[in-house]
Amino acid sequence: MAYESGALDATLAAAAGNDPALMRELRAAFIESAQKQLDLLKRSRCDGNWNVAAMRLKGLAASFHSEELLDAAEKALISAPGEPAAIRDIETVLDRF
Repeated sequence: MAYESGALDATLAAAAGNDPALMRELRAAFIESAQKQLDLLKRSRCDGNWNVAAMRLKGLAASFHSEELLDAAEKALISAPGEPAAIRDIETVLDRF
């Protein structure tokens, strides 16, 4: 599956306007937030912590219109805590950013 950055870039451009520095800053904040939630997923050992981190990641993805990350977060929500395939899917999406 190919990464389509158009929706994310359009969302960032709408927020940043014609300010490339602000666009870079927003992209960095998005990635940092997503990586933080991924780290929480990796450390989760119970359903509650796993679901909270996956829901936060899903919300972040939805806010920035990142369809692939949204799909990966939804898959994590239906997976058992610590599921390696769910974590790998999210890592793969984040590596593309």
